[in-house]
Amino acid sequence: MDLGLQGRVIAVTGAASGFGKAIVEFLSAQGADLHVADRDASGLARLTATYPSIRATTVDLADRSAAARWIAAVESATGGSIGVLVNNAGGSLGQVAQDPVEVSDADWDAILAINLTAVFALCRAVIPGMRKAGGGRIINIGSRASQHASLAGVQAYTAAKHAIAGLTRQLAADLGPSGITVNCVAPALVRTNPQRDAQWDRYGEAGQQAMLNRIALRRLGTADDIAHAVGFLASDLASYVTGVILPVDGGVS
Repeated sequence: MDLGLQGRVIAVTGAASGFGKAIVEFLSAQGADLHVADRDASGLARLTATYPSIRATTVDLADRSAAARWIAAVESATGGSIGVLVNNAGGSLGQVAQDPVEVSDADWDAILAINLTAVFALCRAVIPGMRKAGGGRIINIGSRASQHASLAGVQAYTAAKHAIAGLTRQLAADLGPSGITVNCVAPALVRTNPQRDAQWDRYGEAGQQAMLNRIALRRLGTADDIAHAVGFLASDLASYVTGVILPVDGGVS
């Protein structure tokens, strides 16, 4: 299906693996003009080897100044505004569940820096160009933990993803008059990396089946499922959709 994204300037963070890689692959097939960022230089190199038209930048988006410079560089390279910003970079950074009193300041700060503060910094940087252009799309990747306790049990991650839901709604209200839509895709558990694989394995066969039984579609989601939701929200098909937290979870009860 042609979503009308041919030539549209789209910036995607956390593009080297997982959801980000699937989003880039899907949007590339739609003909978008893709500019991507990740701190994983080798992952980006593999991505651009397969998709040489993509412009990739290695950057630590937890550095707010670096995040803003990346947005400025994309705007300079394209000679205009960014049409769609996909805030995908984030995750639990390899942290595992622990008693709240054992959580260090460094661990807490690291997760909020990439999952929340970086998202705001990127939005702040992209808004002036979108306003000048008369509109744009911001798509945040949240989580089922945006509205529930996280299965992973990492408190900072759950707090950050709840905050992303609130930020999405607030920015949608703030930016609607400028023609900018802001939405959030909220996946459930998707096995996109070794950490998620290990989490799945810890449930054991009985626990896995119990989880699948709580999903209406009786399967885990895939990274492609998330990419397709992003594609919809990036397209003109979603021109009247804003402030939405879109669960892409197969109907979890």
